[in-house]
Amino acid sequence: MPIMLAALLALTAVSVSDAAAQADPYRWCSVYMGEDGGSSNCYFVTLEQCRANVSGVGGFCQPSPFYRGPPAAGDEPPRRKRRQR
Repeated sequence: MPIMLAALLALTAVSVSDAAAQADPYRWCSVYMGEDGGSSNCYFVTLEQCRANVSGVGGFCQPSPFYRGPPAAGDEPPRRKRRQR
């Protein structure tokens, strides 16, 4: 019986660690402000999706505080290039 228990515990540990290793794909949040307060929606994979969501209704996009994965290429806001002297 102890062998089956050990196998079950090992299988459980592998499945739990696999689920924890998957990163949250939602990198961006849209933030809205209104007369009755504000709200946010943190279900956008790309900055372009977030900007399309707030277009016309007001609000802005910010990086999700819940995202724990690596940044993706193209998701960063454009930066100004510094002039070399």
